[in-house]
Amino acid sequence: MPAPSGRRWPLGRRHRLRAGGEFARLKAEGHRRVQGCLILNWMPAESFGTTEDRVGLVAGRAIGGAVIRNRAKRLLREAFRRHRPELSRPITAVLVARKSIVGRGYPEVERDLLTALRHSRLLAAEPAPAPDPATRPAPESAA
Repeated sequence: MPAPSGRRWPLGRRHRLRAGGEFARLKAEGHRRVQGCLILNWMPAESFGTTEDRVGLVAGRAIGGAVIRNRAKRLLREAFRRHRPELSRPITAVLVARKSIVGRGYPEVERDLLTALRHSRLLAAEPAPAPDPATRPAPESAA
């Protein structure tokens, strides 16, 4: 699914989780979905007293060195940022990178995130595709 184009969807400070207690609460009380190279832990944003989407990123040392961990977090952050407008409701989420993220490109990470969001029923209903003019019946002639 291509990301929305035209408008930028920044992921500034107010959209980030920073407090350790928030990460722990999401892990203990939130919903969890394991999908490919990531784990999605989430709760409705209202549970945290906010109406905005927020995300925290985790990449443990088992994944690799600092460069590999930072790349994993950048991939996860970008995939979440691009698909934030497609969420059906505001959520607070933690994305955990799994060891299988090493060596993957953005398209694979994006696919895993979208699958996790879809299975968690967090994506807004997709609009019906526009009809293809090639398959439309020809207008009847007035002969």
